[in-house]
Amino acid sequence: MSIHQSTVQLTRWNGSEHPTLSSITRQMKKDGLRPYMWFNTPNYRYGVRSHGYNKILYVVEGSVEITLPDNNQRLILRPGDHIFIPAGTRHGTIVGTNGARCLEAALARR
Repeated sequence: MSIHQSTVQLTRWNGSEHPTLSSITRQMKKDGLRPYMWFNTPNYRYGVRSHGYNKILYVVEGSVEITLPDNNQRLILRPGDHIFIPAGTRHGTIVGTNGARCLEAALARR
């Protein structure tokens, strides 16, 4: 998968079937990614930070809100939705009221 974007991109789930851990994992691997899973309890907050790599995050269960303080934007992701966050982009994460299980992958900065 070759990604050369410089802006955050949110893609909503549009499949006819409910997204599953195996279907999302399969798609990420097909795209050349090496996903890892994380999960957290309801309303958990990750402070604003940035990374030296491009990040792709898929929601498998629950929901997460991604905050982008530099442009005052908030994006809510639900199962199957995914977001691309370019290296250096400041972002925070708030886990939804039912918790969340997500798959994430890092891409080396090019």
